[in-house]
Amino acid sequence: MNDQKPEIPSPSELPIAQNTGVRIIWLSAGMTAVVLGIIGLFLPVLPTTPFLLLAAACFARSSPRFYHALLNHPVVGPPIRQWREDRTIPLKAKILAISLLVLTLGSTILFVIPVLAVKLLLTGIGGAVILFLLRIPTRESHRRSS
Repeated sequence: MNDQKPEIPSPSELPIAQNTGVRIIWLSAGMTAVVLGIIGLFLPVLPTTPFLLLAAACFARSSPRFYHALLNHPVVGPPIRQWREDRTIPLKAKILAISLLVLTLGSTILFVIPVLAVKLLLTGIGGAVILFLLRIPTRESHRRSS
């Protein structure tokens, strides 16, 4: 089995689209993904990290500047780089995500939504998101660089 971790490509290695129109489409998609990722910070059912990963992929095809700005951002960069390197998330992030999901979705189901069908739908969606989060490997808490 190959244990090598993918490296973050240099700007010259990025698969930048040659057509300006295609680059604009990739850039627009990346910006949209960043906006949705930011909204996801406040809405528990909208996942932040997948949108930021999508933004990184779009920026890799459109703008080395935005790609590296996203990966080097002090808040959103580390989780994106970690996902690229070893496909894991920190235990703290899992606990926080599941806790916020249960708190916000649970209170919405209990106190805001009057329709039983909608309550069941939200319960199913929340359960699916929790199962998804639990299936993602957890990063070792103290990983040392060699």
